[in-house]
Amino acid sequence: MIDPDTFGAAGTDHAWGWAEICGNAVRDLAALCKHETLPWDEWGRMTAAYADKTGPEYDQLIDKVAAACAKDDPLALTRLFVDEDLAVSQRIVG
Repeated sequence: MIDPDTFGAAGTDHAWGWAEICGNAVRDLAALCKHETLPWDEWGRMTAAYADKTGPEYDQLIDKVAAACAKDDPLALTRLFVDEDLAVSQRIVG
């Protein structure tokens, strides 16, 4: 197994590990659903993930996101993107 703490954004203290992987998966989903975001934008439960305040249900949701992104299945992507934890909200933390 690969150590998630080897993944992150150089020059930052907080953007590393599992939370950064999750955040990038959600940003990838947004991009595939035609919503352009910046690498540091946060919405939904991303902020809670960076604070290590999400649980197994969020991990399972991110697994679904990763699988849908890998399959390049537009219908699956659209179905996930309407989830309130994944859809780009009006309030983006940047």
